[in-house]
Amino acid sequence: MHNGTTITQFIIEEQRQIAGATGDFTSLLNDVVTACKVISDMVNHGALVGVLGSAGTENVQGETQKKLDILSNEVFIKSNEWAGHLAAMASEEMDEIYPIPIQYPRGKYLLTFDPLDGSSNIDVNVSVGTIFSILRCPGGNDEPTERDFLQAGTQQVAAGYALYGPSTMMVLTTGNGVNGFTLDQNIGEFILTHPKMQIPSDTREFAINVSNMRFWEPPVRRYVQECLDGKEGPRGEDFNMRWIASMVAEVHRILTRGGIFMYPMDSKIKSKGQGGKLRLLYEANPMSFVVEQAGGGSITGDERILEVQPESLHQRVPVILGSRNEVERILGYHKDS
Repeated sequence: MHNGTTITQFIIEEQRQIAGATGDFTSLLNDVVTACKVISDMVNHGALVGVLGSAGTENVQGETQKKLDILSNEVFIKSNEWAGHLAAMASEEMDEIYPIPIQYPRGKYLLTFDPLDGSSNIDVNVSVGTIFSILRCPGGNDEPTERDFLQAGTQQVAAGYALYGPSTMMVLTTGNGVNGFTLDQNIGEFILTHPKMQIPSDTREFAINVSNMRFWEPPVRRYVQECLDGKEGPRGEDFNMRWIASMVAEVHRILTRGGIFMYPMDSKIKSKGQGGKLRLLYEANPMSFVVEQAGGGSITGDERILEVQPESLHQRVPVILGSRNEVERILGYHKDS
């Protein structure tokens, strides 16, 4: 028998502190949690139930198989469209917003999500996850539009991610610190296992795809070179390097033991006319909210990500986040240049 706090208990108790809380928000978070449990189950049974591999392949019955990220997207929609808490959703997997269908009641919140982050790693059995963010619907909930979603990250009501690793975890902030919950498979409940997560402000570990070094801007190149120079270099310390290529796994490592994660602007990205690699609404904003609430920092290079004003649904930004002192150092290098 477990004696820990379940995620539902935790959310209800946290909401009790807020004057005028209606229980709507608690129920919405519960629906998000349910969706993540379903996706966790699908990821864990991936190869057995035939959902791995690329969409467009056919199985023996001649049915077209769906990739896990398409299935995860459907799970998120089905779990969250009916209960009356949302006006609309937006997903990395969909070009347009998804207004709540007319047969369901509409609520006052908006949900954005990346249903399966790091899905390129699924076939090699590396941890993947789901990232989500909750906003208030500013324009009334009758006819939600794309513009309603274009809110700076500071406006987020809640954000978090589920990590489908050796154990399934849910990491959540509602603007009051960051808490981590682990799925107890025996009872099907998330239990509070990592209360008040804090990112150490100093670190000797960085994560970046060094194969892009020749395309980087000078401040990032300078920072990484100093890390690589180690004890003999200007930092006078040796650094470790990590690169998983799954943002959820990278951020989770940083939350657990510190570090810095960088997907900076580079000339290759610029030549494609993109503002960065990661999507602001589905990845950068929710993760920046989590990281800042845990005492870390998160910037594009020269500005705070949570203050970036979104201009389009699938806008991309450079991301540098993690241990505060290292993020500040990189910010300083950008200012110098």
